[in-house]
Amino acid sequence: MPVIEYQRIAGVRLVPDVCVGARETVRSVVLATEFNDLKDVRSVALDESSRTSATLVKIIFREFLGFEPRWVSSTPNLKQMLAENDAALLIGDPGMTFQRQGLNVFDLAGLWRRHTGLGFVFAMWMVGADATAPSETIDFVAACEEGLARREEIIDRYQPLLGLPRAELHTYLYQNISFSLDAELRAGLELYYELAHKHGLIPALKPLNL
Repeated sequence: MPVIEYQRIAGVRLVPDVCVGARETVRSVVLATEFNDLKDVRSVALDESSRTSATLVKIIFREFLGFEPRWVSSTPNLKQMLAENDAALLIGDPGMTFQRQGLNVFDLAGLWRRHTGLGFVFAMWMVGADATAPSETIDFVAACEEGLARREEIIDRYQPLLGLPRAELHTYLYQNISFSLDAELRAGLELYYELAHKHGLIPALKPLNL
């Protein structure tokens, strides 16, 4: 679940130790623009498929760049997004497969790292706060490790669907994405929540409940 929802949904807690994050660059969550400098951007089309990423890009502009462009919700059609706006937020498959020639592409995890020195967590598992401790019923770490052991199968399946070089998918699954919530990623998550609250993007700041 997008991590921003932890702050918006009452009565949930995060499953510890596992996540979907990035320590340096994520590759699949990007801001595309024809401008060389994001400080020249005055409007941003948001692919709202990930509420966490939409919140992150707003934090980057407000906190780190010092201004706020106009935000426009959009479907992930890059040509249409850039026809009407200066920049476009793309996530997931659309964020990996679009033609990048002639565009400047800013990786959101990379921007976060540049300004904070921390990794970024995009998603985590959540359970009801009054539910049986998840570690007692489901071994999330083992499930994660089982998935990681099958990365080559995942590449075999998705490479023809996405049309990306196998080497890019290998880098994505083995280097870009982090699946273990360590101290640095946790610090990045806590800072993200603090800044989201500072800029009025969540109604209240709820401490981590892991």
